[in-house]
Amino acid sequence: MKISTKGRYGVRAMFELAKNYGSYPVSVKTISQNQEIPLSYLEQILNGLHRAKLVRSIRGPGGGFFLAKKPEDIRIIDIILALEESVSPVFCVDKLEENQCKYVKSCVARLLWKKLDKKIREVLEGTTLKDLCEWAKGTSNTLEHEHMFY
Repeated sequence: MKISTKGRYGVRAMFELAKNYGSYPVSVKTISQNQEIPLSYLEQILNGLHRAKLVRSIRGPGGGFFLAKKPEDIRIIDIILALEESVSPVFCVDKLEENQCKYVKSCVARLLWKKLDKKIREVLEGTTLKDLCEWAKGTSNTLEHEHMFY
């Protein structure tokens, strides 16, 4: 499985918002600078996260984005699925129709991909933005630091 740049940037943008949870809206420019995400791409990502009701925004001076829920209530899988079609390692694990692959009923490798998919989902479903903030405290990326390293 390879998470796209959009998915990775989405997690980083949400981490930036989680760091500031409960204080003030964060401008797109600030998120872009702190997380080194191109501004125009970040705007697209934030729109997707807004459509998924993971972030809210305030317009005008002093405006910006903020989390729509508490960091502990936003799972990483929610962020990635808001921006990507799937987290599955291969297409045949998700809602496969028999006409997509003639080996669907007899493919031994598919059993492996399903097990891998289950583990990926366990990690992404079991990890929240609050977890990322806690992990950041134990690294060179403290919450006061400007960049999130992964």
